[in-house]
Amino acid sequence: MLFRSTAYQWIDENEKKIIGWSDKVWDFAELGLLEFKTAEYLSNISEKSGFKVDRGVAEMPSAFMGSWTNGEGGPTIGILGELDALAGISQKAVPYKDPVKEGAPGHGCGHNIYGAGAVAAGIALKVAMEEHNIPGTIKVYGCPAEETLVGKVWMVRDGLFDGVDAVLAHHPSSSNTAGTGSSNAMNSFKVHFYGRTAHSAGDPENGISALDAVELMSNGVNFMREHVTEKTRVHYIHEEAGGQPNVVPAYARTWYYNRAPERAQVNETYDWIMDIVKGANLMARTTSKVEFLTGCYDKMPNGVLARLVVEKMRDIGAPKFSDEDYAFAKKMSENWDVEKKMNSLQKSGRPDWQKLRDVDFDDIVRDDYRAGMVGAGSTDVSDVSWVTPTIEFSTTCMSLGTPGHSWQFTAQTGHSIGHKGLMFSTKVHAAAGLELLTKPELMKKVKAEWVERLNGRVYESPIPKDLKPPLDQLKDA
Repeated sequence: MLFRSTAYQWIDENEKKIIGWSDKVWDFAELGLLEFKTAEYLSNISEKSGFKVDRGVAEMPSAFMGSWTNGEGGPTIGILGELDALAGISQKAVPYKDPVKEGAPGHGCGHNIYGAGAVAAGIALKVAMEEHNIPGTIKVYGCPAEETLVGKVWMVRDGLFDGVDAVLAHHPSSSNTAGTGSSNAMNSFKVHFYGRTAHSAGDPENGISALDAVELMSNGVNFMREHVTEKTRVHYIHEEAGGQPNVVPAYARTWYYNRAPERAQVNETYDWIMDIVKGANLMARTTSKVEFLTGCYDKMPNGVLARLVVEKMRDIGAPKFSDEDYAFAKKMSENWDVEKKMNSLQKSGRPDWQKLRDVDFDDIVRDDYRAGMVGAGSTDVSDVSWVTPTIEFSTTCMSLGTPGHSWQFTAQTGHSIGHKGLMFSTKVHAAAGLELLTKPELMKKVKAEWVERLNGRVYESPIPKDLKPPLDQLKDA
């Protein structure tokens, strides 16, 4: 249709500019809740392109929302953009380890592509809607701190997705697809234990060891593991465990992630862990404080949206990679064991994974191959999916075998390999968005499936009403 051609034309004509936006964010590489340069840069682009931009939304300085409306009525389409990088994986766009700055953050999850592509797609939709007089509203979201599951959870709680009819999101990956798999719900929390110091040898009877409480809690949680649902995951670290052995520790702190395929399962396990904390206090004679950091839901899939995105991907045609890209990928593959690559592909459920041993790029468009699967990880995109129909699709932005959250991932999100996935995703966003804006029956099907999957369940924010975004979480970063 003509309006899709208009959007594609704008994207093609502005390819260098869009890639430049992504590379600029790649250079910024800021940690979650500290994405000040990134947020200012992308929000300014949105504002200069005609969007009304609200900055510092949901009490987070680096969160923003850009809105633009054409005419009266029409659907409201949201496009998610993520902003944050990951600690310690700074890397130049080369196929061997060479950090831009040793120990600095890097975009090892591709959020430079995620954020810049969202803004570009929003502008492309605006251009097409203006030229062809398509009514509706576009909202582009600058979402901070996805890696620590903060940004969208607070944005949902603050009502920023109220009235949005459907949400599109894109994540860089090694495949071109959209699926109906889910993800784990999660709680993130710390427990602070308080005791009393004493000489560990001279008068231990006067001491109350906070470290004892931490260890007792760990033991209780580990005994609990036998009796939880199979896919429940509980993992933890001890952040503070005392200073030296001859002083009874008066303070100790432990940090937990509690995950499960369903939000209700997380709540059940979390309540049990809180009882274990009480038991540890009774046994060690300590007191404690639980610091709830954040929580998220499992992802609510939408098959209508997934099929729409795959259809548009095939209409557009997946990008092909250059000889330079293949040479880069071949050199990059020297950094990992091929058997680990094959294990990862098998675990992902990718069709014909056995045939991909010597394949560098999966450059075809695949049907949904994760239906019914629950990914081990967690994402705050899930919370958006519980308040409005949402799809998070992927495009090939890296070679097969690339580990997630790695310097190898960072290298490719700043390379022409990542650029190709960026441009493809921007067109997919635009094409799917225009279908939703112009086909009311399609939107009805999207919403009907969403209501059916909810099955009467109501979203309740996993974070306490009085909890503020943890803006001091990375104050020492």
